[in-house]
Amino acid sequence: MKHSVEEITLKNGAKGLLIDVPGASVMNMKVEFRAGMRYAKKPELHEIAHVVEHLSFGANSKYRDEQAYETDFTKNGAYHNAWTSDFDVCYETECADFEWERITDLKRIAITSPKFNEDELKSEKGNVRAELTSYMNDYGRLLWPRLQKAIGENVPNLRERLSTVQNIELKDIREHYRRTHTAGNMRFIITGQIRGRRRQIIKMLENWDLKPGERFDTPTDELKSSDPVLIRRKDANNITFGFCFVTPRRLNASEIRAMDCLNHILTGTMSSRILGQARKRGLVYNLGSYISNSAKNSSWDFDGEVNIENAVELFSLIQTELMKILNNEIKDTDIEAAKSYALGRYQMGAQTVGQISDFYSENYFLSDTYENYNRIPDLIKSIDRTAIVTLAREFAASGIRGLVAVSSCEKSVISELAEKLRL
Repeated sequence: MKHSVEEITLKNGAKGLLIDVPGASVMNMKVEFRAGMRYAKKPELHEIAHVVEHLSFGANSKYRDEQAYETDFTKNGAYHNAWTSDFDVCYETECADFEWERITDLKRIAITSPKFNEDELKSEKGNVRAELTSYMNDYGRLLWPRLQKAIGENVPNLRERLSTVQNIELKDIREHYRRTHTAGNMRFIITGQIRGRRRQIIKMLENWDLKPGERFDTPTDELKSSDPVLIRRKDANNITFGFCFVTPRRLNASEIRAMDCLNHILTGTMSSRILGQARKRGLVYNLGSYISNSAKNSSWDFDGEVNIENAVELFSLIQTELMKILNNEIKDTDIEAAKSYALGRYQMGAQTVGQISDFYSENYFLSDTYENYNRIPDLIKSIDRTAIVTLAREFAASGIRGLVAVSSCEKSVISELAEKLRL
């Protein structure tokens, strides 16, 4: 879908993007605050941002409780949700174009005038406990926080997160909200039909009753290489694993596209170098690799599940194929095929208003910058062997890596697998 982007700064200090999609039948709105778990006042309250998020659509200045708000909000099919990360609390809505004004005002009411009360706090603390407890049985969710902690990120594991919920009191909720939900700490992205409504949208946003505040910096951790970690589960009959290589800097847009291209070559399809060969040998059902970019670091992540008896052979294959990349053994035909795939995915990547909004949100909320969507084909076409190999070598040589596995196997097995990652 064709679209244009404008960045605006409101009089109250909030900033955001207005993305005009001519003819769009829906409007998507994201409002973000740097208010996530890392901004808890003290470690004993780590999960407070998560609880604030759960309370975000509860009682407010107009509605007595969540049920009353939800009934009115969704009566014409509109959708709303909220999510929390280490750094962010983000509130998202999507609605039919004909009711965008009503939904925008309901969003204002929920964000700017919550009436936190003991009954809803008690309920949502129970819901957060239930959510985190369910994650304990999701091995992927279980291992990644443990991997973050192992390489030096100042984050608790799931069990530690769960233990903090009981410490949260109503006064803590109100303090966290007042400190973090300020105009200066707010970013927004509104995507849909903007033309002809720009002034009205800005006027509505400037009427949000939020204190001035400031945009919080993102915390910085000193990362290090970690010994392999085994989370032992008696009922885990295979090995669920995640490992990463980290470089202590943020990749630029061109470098991210090059790493995406490499990940496609390694694990993107059934003909890829690692996943394709592993499937052909009957070693693994699924395995993926990804690049994640934060404010100060970039991580090259791999995850999957493997039967214990196949684990060493799989990791030997991973080691062999990664060493080939580091030794510049990569075919031009593989690179061209990956670039062709990326161009196709680009063409498919902006078919809806929601997809367009998602594309801009990650960078903008993290760094107050955004990519030109129309520039992506040129970035993809410029990828070459040198860029891919140089980046792979940077990750491998950084000295920051970690492996965490969930399994019933012996620790010696995981240690043997970790040795395969010493490239």
